[in-house]
Parts: sequence; C-alpha cells; structure tokens
Amino acid sequence: MSFIAEFSRRNVFRVGTAYLLAAWLLIQVAGTLFPLFGFGDTPARVVVVLLAIGFVPALVLAWAFRLTPEGLRKESEVDINLSPEGSKRLDRIIMVILALALCVFAIDRFVLDPQRETARQAEFASQVEVARQQARTDALLDAYGTQSIAVLPFVNMSGDAGNEFFSDGIAEELLNLLAKIPELRVISRSSAFSYKGKDVKIGQIAEELHVAHVLEGSVRKDGDRVRITAQLIDARTDTHLWSETFDRTLGDIFAIQEEIAFTVSERLKLSLLGDLPRPRTTDPKAYTLYLQARFLSPQGSAEAYAQAVELLQRVLEIDPNYTNAWDALAGNYLNQASKGLRSWDEGFALAREAAERALMIDPQFAPAHVRLGWIALLQEGDLARAAAEYERALELAPGNVGAIGDAASLLKSLGRIEECVVLDEYVVARDPVNAAGHFNLGGSYLYAGRYADAIASFHTALQLSPNRIGAYYQLGIGQLLAGDAAAALESMQREPFEVLQLIGKILAYHALSEPGVADELQAELIEKHAHEAAFNIAYVLAFRKQRDGAFNYLQKAVAYGDPGLADIVAEPLFENLHSDPRWLPFLESIGKAPKQLDAIAFDVRLPRD
Repeated sequence: MSFIAEFSRRNVFRVGTAYLLAAWLLIQVAGTLFPLFGFGDTPARVVVVLLAIGFVPALVLAWAFRLTPEGLRKESEVDINLSPEGSKRLDRIIMVILALALCVFAIDRFVLDPQRETARQAEFASQVEVARQQARTDALLDAYGTQSIAVLPFVNMSGDAGNEFFSDGIAEELLNLLAKIPELRVISRSSAFSYKGKDVKIGQIAEELHVAHVLEGSVRKDGDRVRITAQLIDARTDTHLWSETFDRTLGDIFAIQEEIAFTVSERLKLSLLGDLPRPRTTDPKAYTLYLQARFLSPQGSAEAYAQAVELLQRVLEIDPNYTNAWDALAGNYLNQASKGLRSWDEGFALAREAAERALMIDPQFAPAHVRLGWIALLQEGDLARAAAEYERALELAPGNVGAIGDAASLLKSLGRIEECVVLDEYVVARDPVNAAGHFNLGGSYLYAGRYADAIASFHTALQLSPNRIGAYYQLGIGQLLAGDAAAALESMQREPFEVLQLIGKILAYHALSEPGVADELQAELIEKHAHEAAFNIAYVLAFRKQRDGAFNYLQKAVAYGDPGLADIVAEPLFENLHSDPRWLPFLESIGKAPKQLDAIAFDVRLPRD
C-alpha cells in the first residue's frame, strides 16, 4: 500500500481538513471578539501561533490513533474492516465545521464588514475634521500671530449667587468691546463661557480655543460699590502680563470697561487703525437690569424669555435710547417666535419694531441690521432686502461672528453653498467649542454633498451638546444620503424632538424598503403636524417620489408662511422634483428660481482675506 493510501486509510487527511477548518473558524471568532473587549491584536496572534504549532501533532495523533464508537484507540488495535464508523463520524464533523465556517463567513461578509466599513469611514471623517480644524488653527495663527484672546466668565465674589448675572455680564460686555478691534481675534461668548465652573487650566483652554492670551477676573458687587479685578495672561508661558483691581461705584462701570480694553490693546501691542471702541453708556440701574435680562435669555425657557422681556422693557422705561436693550429685546422676541412661545407674525413684528427703534437712535448700530436681515430672510422671504441688511451689518462690524453666521444662512438660501461653507468654517474657527457652529457647518457640508464631513461635524456638535435638538436628525440625514439607511434609522430614533424623529423615521424606513411602516408613520405626521410642518412633509413626499403630494404641500407651505422655504433651493431631499416640469415654475412663483437668485447681489468679504 502506498504512503498516501495509508494516510487516507488512517483518516490523516480527514483530521487535517477538520483541523484546518476548525482553526480558521477559531481565528475568525478570536479576531472578531478580542477587539470588542479591548484586547487588541496580540491575543489573536497567539491563537494563530498555537493553532499552527498544533497542526503537526494533530496529524501524528491521527496516524497513531483512530476514532471509534468506544473512543480513541491505537491504530494497531483496530480492525478497520470492522470499524468504519470512525471515518463516517469524521466526515460528519467536517461537514458541521464547514457549515459553521460558511455561516461565520456570511455574517462577517454581509453583516460585520459593512459595520466595520462604516466605522472606518466615520473614523476617517473624524481624522479629516481634526486635520481641517488644525489647518484652520494654523491659518489663524499665521494671520493674527499672538493677537488673539479669550475672555472667560468673571468669578462672582459677591457672596450672593443672585449677583452672578453681573459678573457674567461684565465679562460679556468686555468681550463684545474687544471684539470691535479689527486687529484682535476674540473668541465668541459661547466658546469662552463653556468653561464656566470647570476646573480647567489656562493652558488647556488656550490650546482648545487656539488663542495666545486669556483675560479672566472677578467681580464683587455690594450695593452701589463694585470691585473688579482683571488679569491678562500669556497662555503660552502661563505668565501674567497685567493685573489690576478697580474699586469704584456702579456709575464708573463703563469707564472701567474702557480702561481694561485700552490696557489689553496696549499690552498686546495692537496697531489700532482708529479710535478704541467705547462701551455704550446708560443709567447704572438700567444697566443692571439689562445685565439681568442678558443672563436669563441663554437659559432658553419660556419663563426666562418672559422675564427677560419684562426686564428689558423696564430698562427702556428708564433709558428709551439704550440701543443694546432694543437689540436684546428683538432677540428675545425672535427666540419666542422660533420656539412657538409667540406666533410667527407677532414675534417677527415685535422684533422688527425693536430693531428699527435701535436704528432710529443709532443708524450705525450693526446688530439691528443683523436682526432685520434675519426677519427679511425667514419671515418675509425677501432675499434682496436680507442681503442689503447683512452687507450693511458686515460693513459696520466686519468681524461680527453672529452676522457672518447669518450671512452664511442667506448664501444657503441663494444656492451659493460653497461660499456658505467658507463662512461657516470661519465661524467655527472663531467659536471652536460652540455646538451651534459645528451644527451649522454640518448642514452646509450636507447641502454641498460632502456627507462624510457633515457626519463628522454633527458628531462634534453632539459631543459638545448631547441633547441638541435636530443634531441626531441631521446626522441621520447625512447617513441616509451617504447610503447607510440602517445607521440613519438608529440616529433618527435618538432625536429628542418628536416631530423631527417622526420625519426621520419615515425617510429611513422608506430607504430600508419598508414602505408599510413608512406609510403608517407618514399618515401620523400629516394628521398631527400638517400645518406647522408643511415644508417638511413636502420633502418627505418628494424623497418618496410622491410628487403630486409634494407639490401640494409646497403650496401649503407658501400659504402658511413656513420659514423652511428659505432653504428650498439647497435642500437635497427635493432632488426627485428637480426634473419635474412643475419645479421651476414653483420656484419662480416664490422668487427662488436660479435667474432670480443670480440677480441678487451679495458680496461677503471676510476680515483678513
């Protein structure tokens, strides 16, 4: 008998095949499970080495022993003609292992591999975003060098928590004053104040905000007396460039702010092109009430907005010419309208009146032009007027981050998406830990078709603000358009705002080829939200290729004055309507056809082009 035939007779080939199949199966399982428990690649390599070492001994054992119904027996003790059951049992073992191996291969190929690819894409997008942010940082440092600063919230030393509004307000007013100096890059309030109450070292704050200097301080208020301590720190060396304490009356508060701003500009050796900006003065009592209102508004509750409006009205009774109060009042009215606390018409009308009053007092007051631009864009749909208002605001305050962010929204409405991206990137660079900035930038990337970048920006927004309304929904839209409907559904289910969650699930289930579920949810959406979500319903129907229904709800959106129409030319979910002969006439009817938009002049020049 030949050597190969003897190998076959002793089932060495069968054992070798079974061993290799089982080894492959174990390696696949180890490679999948070990990383899940944080073991890395080393344990998987150990398994491979041990299995490789065990292969030869397994063959030797197969040569020397045979599997029988009574267990393993020496080959010399077995009559092969009387015991064929061992070979059959090995064949069955091989078939079972092969079946398991095929199952593992299928699961890995069709279930786990797409998930790994999604994770790799997300990681890559995150790396791209990190690189992009680093590039922005380098560009900012090249442009401004050491002339950059973050103003941290001042510490309330009054012994009364009720005076916290005053310490925060002083810091914010200083921030706004310094931001008017063109040569100085000042981090926005939302980013600088995000460190309030946190035990974070100055060097870390400066690194995260990409600034060379930090201004911090404390405020002690006792009746009409205030003590303000301010110190300017070079964050690169953690050294104090200047520190001073001002012990004055409340009536001197504006002089203190002016002196601090002057000293900062002097210490940073700024070459001022004009006079140093001066704070807008008012009655000390009115100013205290104004700071209280400014402290309440960011809380975002119905009660906070109502109290802020009441306080601002009291401010204006004392000083009807205080433009800052008129602007803050306009902002509160707009916030109330956007959150359904006032009707759209009432909220926008009151906001317009407040902004126009501010301009009657001071035609050079840039924030009022920003308010009027926002009203023209969202409520009036007058893009030409919005463009004029924003251009005037940026002419008066070229580095105003809020105005630049709103200008980006207008560019989106004009269909100039790439320019919109540039402005939103500019805003994020100057407000790096503001969730709203990353959220808006993600939306711009989404409209530009840069889905990986959009997903990365939405993830950043959620890291900074895990409960932000709309962030999971927009993340889901990005995943949906990138072709990952399963991930989109998971994101939509985590959206805290019920209407957006419902809309998102309809889109995701449709993409997952579950029309029955999508139909049921769509009926619920129309039944509950047909009025306030007409624009959203229109793009849901468009995405699902229900074109007649989509145009029907677009007409309803026009009739209801739905502010979502501002984004119609950029909204990617309307793509299925673009080839419909009704699309262009509809855009023309609302003044948003390409020729109409091209006729609107709007030129935004960022500082230090």
